[in-house]
Amino acid sequence: MTGGEQRVLLRVEHLRVNFRTRAGLVRAVRDVSFELGAGETLGIVGESGSGKSVMCQAVMGLLPSPPCEVEAGSRALLDGADLLAAPERELRRVRGSEISMIFQDPMSSLNPYMRVGDQVAEPLVIHRGMSWREARRAACCELGRVGIPAPETRMKAYPHEFSGGMRQRVMIAMALVTRPKLVIADEPTTALDVTVQKQVLDLLRERQRELGAAVILITHDLGVVKEYAHRILVMYAGSLVEAAPARELMARPLHAYTRALMRSIPALHKKGERLEAIPGLPPDLRGALQGCSFRPRNVVGDASRCVREGEVPFAELLPGHWVRRCPGCLAGADVLPEGTEDCA
Repeated sequence: MTGGEQRVLLRVEHLRVNFRTRAGLVRAVRDVSFELGAGETLGIVGESGSGKSVMCQAVMGLLPSPPCEVEAGSRALLDGADLLAAPERELRRVRGSEISMIFQDPMSSLNPYMRVGDQVAEPLVIHRGMSWREARRAACCELGRVGIPAPETRMKAYPHEFSGGMRQRVMIAMALVTRPKLVIADEPTTALDVTVQKQVLDLLRERQRELGAAVILITHDLGVVKEYAHRILVMYAGSLVEAAPARELMARPLHAYTRALMRSIPALHKKGERLEAIPGLPPDLRGALQGCSFRPRNVVGDASRCVREGEVPFAELLPGHWVRRCPGCLAGADVLPEGTEDCA
């Protein structure tokens, strides 16, 4: 899967991430590959536990080992350099400088004992070699750019003195102050109301365009990424089940899981219409999964035709549109290539 004509900034190849637990080996990410172009916004969607955050944290080297282990053969190439093979010293240089992350809960991510201005300035001291005076001046400007009122005064405040929306703006300022190549936003608006959510996402998009950075937007809500992402990856049970340009995916979702997610978006329903829920629970990720992992919950396609054994191939069925080629999950899709209905 490619991100189009622009230069490839990040290439993830055959990423497999496991956790050794007392209950057994949990295979959290199962052979995921994708590319991200410079300046592109990539949306990654799926239910909680689908592997979205684990995948991105593994790329950044943020998962403790043990219990986490990245299988041999996994690669994450940032401008050609493999992050998964890099020593910790090199990763510390890359994190916060070339890659930044915006976490979903700013209250637990910000240091409650440290003034906000110093937290935004610190990456500049560490990664850009600035003096604290220069860094604080730049941090104040960045807080102003992300919409913090009276930034000179708020520099001296602590995180608990900010609202949820303002704390998230501080997190965006921290992520962007070093002008990184890539920003990973891990459900950055989960705890915010709808109005503030839109303000924060609009702000992130505006600053992204100014800096020319690429963004990975992780969320469980297709309604969010359809407006902000260029391409969308849909994850289920640690694997990609569908990947396509955003407009293409929203207009022609092929996999039953994607279609089920779309049926749960309030904005796509008439007022008063009942929202449909996906029945059951995701599969247990301990050990190998045989056949189609979505089969027990497939009420949108035809579960009787789902693959029961072996691995379901991930194939390009339409130009730029990749999907798990399971007959039961493709059943009922509006537009399919000729002959796909009977694929096995």
